[in-house]
Amino acid sequence: MLNAMQNAIHEDPLTDPVTGFTYPDPWVRAAVSPEDLSLVRAGHAVLTSSGTILKRGFTTGTTAAACCKAAILSVIQPVDSVEVTIPCGLTVTIPVKGVAGRAECRKYAGDYPSDATAGVLFLAEYTRKAVGLELITGDGIGRFVRDTPLHFTGEPAISTPALECIFAAMVDGLAETGLEGARVALSIPDGARVAASTLNPKVGIEGGISILGTTGLVEPWDDHLTESVAERVRNTDRVVLTTGRIGLRFSRLLFPDHEAVLAGAKLREGLSCADGDVVLCGLPGLILKFLDPGILDGTGCMTVEELSGMPEFEQRMAKAFRNGKERYPGLRVVVINRRGIILGDSG
Repeated sequence: MLNAMQNAIHEDPLTDPVTGFTYPDPWVRAAVSPEDLSLVRAGHAVLTSSGTILKRGFTTGTTAAACCKAAILSVIQPVDSVEVTIPCGLTVTIPVKGVAGRAECRKYAGDYPSDATAGVLFLAEYTRKAVGLELITGDGIGRFVRDTPLHFTGEPAISTPALECIFAAMVDGLAETGLEGARVALSIPDGARVAASTLNPKVGIEGGISILGTTGLVEPWDDHLTESVAERVRNTDRVVLTTGRIGLRFSRLLFPDHEAVLAGAKLREGLSCADGDVVLCGLPGLILKFLDPGILDGTGCMTVEELSGMPEFEQRMAKAFRNGKERYPGLRVVVINRRGIILGDSG
């Protein structure tokens, strides 16, 4: 019976709808829990080379969007779950409790035990607004304490994809209720305490956690996925390693004849397995700090993103490229911004 189930599942190639990666058949046949392959096909989980299936979690942005939508929907009737279309294009169902315009939602981290925000409670409260939408960010949501290239002092630490997801969810909430407007106050009661164990204090964000999410999903990085990254890198002679979803998307456009591999923070492990034509491509933060851990020394900047707006950025990026060439002679490094514009190319 089990073999029949596996054969039925394996008739079509198994492709991750989030990354576009088609899993090798040996990985699929090694699946420890074949019944969970449907989660992989839906993008809710990832399959590792060992056959282990790890569930993805939801970002703070996805959690916030679900909570805000539920606050609106619960004006009409109580809700215990909502559907949210997340930035990667998938529609997911999020458990949430909403009654009489007040909603609660806890962040689900999936199989990512190191997620500092796992289980954090989000609260959203609806008040009447005649027309249009207004989002009020309250306690527990971090705010910038200094100007950066993308944010001004006092602005809430909400990324553009996350903010777009929140407003899209609220628009859906209005459509489903027939309301023409809503004012929603979002807060994270334990956000300030949790933020102390994140990088926020080091990057100039105080008072709470950030609301983020390039795809809307949290990747369950662990030793199993390190093995899978290594396996993918070993199996190709033309590879481009990248650190996140933006890098992955533009790496495929910039290097269509390469195998694009999302290595996250596992760059050292990925490069140690690479042979042949190897490119490192993505946003400057992780990549330049990986190549030159002291890149911010003496700049007065708290992040590489902040440094990117300074006159000395190109000089320091060039130094990082030289470091990369010394450590990995055959490596080409391409640094891009969030719109895919190339900021630097080591050649």
